[in-house]
Amino acid sequence: MLFVIATPIGNLEDITLRALETLKRVDVIFCEDTRETKKLLEHYQIEKRLISLHQHSSEEKIKALLKQYVNVGYVTDAGTPGISDPGNKIVKAAVELGVSVSTIPGVCALTAALSISGLPTDKFCFLGFLPHKGRNKIYGQIQEAKNTVCFYESPHRILRTLDDLTRLLGAERQVVVCRELTKKFETIYRGSIAKVANAVKENVRGEFVVVIGA
Repeated sequence: MLFVIATPIGNLEDITLRALETLKRVDVIFCEDTRETKKLLEHYQIEKRLISLHQHSSEEKIKALLKQYVNVGYVTDAGTPGISDPGNKIVKAAVELGVSVSTIPGVCALTAALSISGLPTDKFCFLGFLPHKGRNKIYGQIQEAKNTVCFYESPHRILRTLDDLTRLLGAERQVVVCRELTKKFETIYRGSIAKVANAVKENVRGEFVVVIGA
């Protein structure tokens, strides 16, 4: 059995009781970065073997490891596996091997940001992390979107992205930018793109979730 386990995106207390119990009883835990997962396990005094699997791990390696264990847990560095990370590769390999897959749901930066955005969320478009190259095509999708759009952005590119969107969508387009969700310095910026862009300039540290109104 492969258990796909959601973990906190910042505040370690956001993990579910079911996730903790599952982490305790699996035979091994596959994770993106063993150092990050070790911090979580040490916090809850859980001792378990960790094996690193990431976007560059081969299908052969993933399948070979899945065959070695009866119960496997999979976590990412933070949040819900499979959402803008290599989790889908592991699930796909498990399905092809006939291994049962079970979800242990929990925190996700995408849904956390949407839930507090105040923007329509009955329908939305999620773009994951915007690519380094070929952004004009993505910006075109945002321009044409009829529903709320949400994506992740790094601190190194957030200002450039907001400046680009100001030019393309107009300075008055409504946006919500969430910085460091659930962490000590969580900050929520709301208003026009121009207003939010100016506010974000004061502190560009951390990870960002951007939510744009239609």
